[in-house]
Amino acid sequence: MKISTTQDEIQLSILGMRCAGCVSAIEGALSAVAGVDFVNVNFADHSALIRGNVATALLINTVKAAGFDAAVMESYEDPEVQEKLELLRYKKLMKKAIVAGVFGAILMLTDMFGWLPELGSSVGRWFWPEVALVTLAVLIYSGWHFYSGAIKSLQLKQANMDTLIALGTGSAWLYSCIVIDYSEYLPSLAKHAYFEAAVVILAFINLGSGLETLVRGKTSSAIRQLIGLQPKTARVIRDGVEFDIPIEKVGIGETLRIRPGEKIPVDGVLVEGSSAVDESMLTGESMPLEKKPGSEVVAGTVNLSGSFIFTATRIGRDTALAQIIKSVKEAQSSKPEIARLADKISGVFVPVVVAISVLTFVVWYLFGPDPSISYAFVTSMTVLVIACPCALGLATPISVMVAVGRAAQIGILIRKGDALQTAGKITCLLLDKTGTVTQGKPVVSNIDVLNKNYSTLNIIQLAASIEAGSEHPLATAILSEANKNHLALEKVAHFEAVSGFGVTAVINNQVIALGNKALMDLKNINTLGTTELIDKLAAQGQTPILLAVDNTIVGIISVADPIKEDSAKAVQRFNALGIRVVMVTGDNTITANAIAQQAGISEIRAQILPQDKANIVREFQANGEIVGMVGDGINDAPALAQADVGLAIGTGTDVAIESADIVILQGSLIKVAEAIQLSKFTVTNIKQNLLGAFFYNTISIPVAAGLLYPLFGILLNPMIAGATMAMSSLTVVSNANRLRWFKID
Repeated sequence: MKISTTQDEIQLSILGMRCAGCVSAIEGALSAVAGVDFVNVNFADHSALIRGNVATALLINTVKAAGFDAAVMESYEDPEVQEKLELLRYKKLMKKAIVAGVFGAILMLTDMFGWLPELGSSVGRWFWPEVALVTLAVLIYSGWHFYSGAIKSLQLKQANMDTLIALGTGSAWLYSCIVIDYSEYLPSLAKHAYFEAAVVILAFINLGSGLETLVRGKTSSAIRQLIGLQPKTARVIRDGVEFDIPIEKVGIGETLRIRPGEKIPVDGVLVEGSSAVDESMLTGESMPLEKKPGSEVVAGTVNLSGSFIFTATRIGRDTALAQIIKSVKEAQSSKPEIARLADKISGVFVPVVVAISVLTFVVWYLFGPDPSISYAFVTSMTVLVIACPCALGLATPISVMVAVGRAAQIGILIRKGDALQTAGKITCLLLDKTGTVTQGKPVVSNIDVLNKNYSTLNIIQLAASIEAGSEHPLATAILSEANKNHLALEKVAHFEAVSGFGVTAVINNQVIALGNKALMDLKNINTLGTTELIDKLAAQGQTPILLAVDNTIVGIISVADPIKEDSAKAVQRFNALGIRVVMVTGDNTITANAIAQQAGISEIRAQILPQDKANIVREFQANGEIVGMVGDGINDAPALAQADVGLAIGTGTDVAIESADIVILQGSLIKVAEAIQLSKFTVTNIKQNLLGAFFYNTISIPVAAGLLYPLFGILLNPMIAGATMAMSSLTVVSNANRLRWFKID
């Protein structure tokens, strides 16, 4: 299976993003670059996906000019390197939090016990300037990344989280310095320095960012696991000699050996030997698959038992594993509609907060109690600190990242973020029959012996002998049945194929006819006594094949495309979810009804031409249905593309897969039900995050501005504001991580 994506694209890792406002700034800067067609910045994993005809260096310079740093993300990052970088960032933030926290705690405790000298006293005149200098040093060490970001943002005439933090902590330090110098001119109640508030705010914000980094790192564990599947080396056979080479040096057509317990390095076709291969990490299927010559093997899967030799057919970024990783990353970076709404709100949020802070200062200064300047300063600073929109910016992308990663772990490849949101809203699910509801491969389902001189094995042996060499699906089913029973084929003479009817031949001096009732009529073979059985088999969705020996029918072989083991169970789940299920097939009505009855589907559309499947999707959409289409063939591609959500069975064709929004990496309809339920869980999770973020800002900003003071005399401490702001982001990330344990009922 190969999943193709747009080739002219670059993924950048962005350093310095701290809020949703940063997302808008970077997207705006990159979108303005000539040649850029599409930009999507993901706050959750600090990355940017750019499509277009543009130099990478220009994009990196543009990001740097916007006040951030950037580097190219390769398709195969070393997961250990990524984890080390995340850990390094976490440790750096924690050091900054500790330095600011320790100094702030010392100031608070000494002030609480009355150990600090008064402002304006003889000791205070030299003590407090020293405290101001030490505080400035702590602010620079623990908060320089915020201040430099705010300056660059100001240069670009923008505002973001850095702006709020820089204004809040900077004004606290500046106000405290003014109080030191002019304490004798201020009323006694206004004589308070807020050095401890400035540093403790930074301590809490750095602590929150550090914990967020630690928790957020777990969201991409699915990607790291997928990346870690590919081995570093491969064992090649060249000129009869076996030796190991780095994986990147394996070429197309290379012959490789895989030993028991080894991971398969590249995609290929098995040419010698046999084994059982564990493909669970790619498909979610726990049962190992038997591989024999001609079977495809996929990079990253694990050989369990035998040793075999295979030929490389896809290498590097063309392997199914590489394409899956790429598709998962794109889906994690994509934005469903609900995320775009949050981005728009976040883009204007910071300027509005600054305006509210200024208004708060003015109102308290003009109408507040004495000392009004002190109240005005504290309330306006608290508004700035508590209103940082980090939680709002994380609410959607962090849930999408976790959900897409979890889906990949259970064999569901979500290719578009919108599909993740829409799948849970599906009201009508259209199912292709062959290869979707059914196995897609005809098998011998029954053998009726009509002559006591013959056994079931005799009948299969004669039928297989006459069909040897034929590639017709019905012949393949008969030959497979003969192989399963280890039957030796008889020598055939005077073979004749009658198009649309069947075949005739001579075996052991007996004239054999194998085909439908029309062939028997053509050869004047009496079919009396078989009509009722033939009609009964046809009504069950089976194809009856009559075998006649010397003008006497001796048996009927029934061939059918059986439904998959879990199709009926999947349909029950769809019904339980309140989804209307319709089977759409090009097969005849009798066969379609038989299969639908076995699967528990009450509504069918039979004898539908391939080009009309998309029209049926449009018909249901016109009636107000949100339509999901499940298929696996080339003829399903237009319908998959037309549907609100196209779901391709991964065992199908590349065309169908490329037309779909979601790919089921194995052939199970149960996975479709899981995808729908995961969508519902994810949308609920996103709404919880957004509701929490909006509720937090809606409630906290008025409280920070002093709304409760006239009624209850309550004012919010700026340090508490910093702590709650940091914890709100951590809460959002932790809630999103619950999706990592998603399991269908």
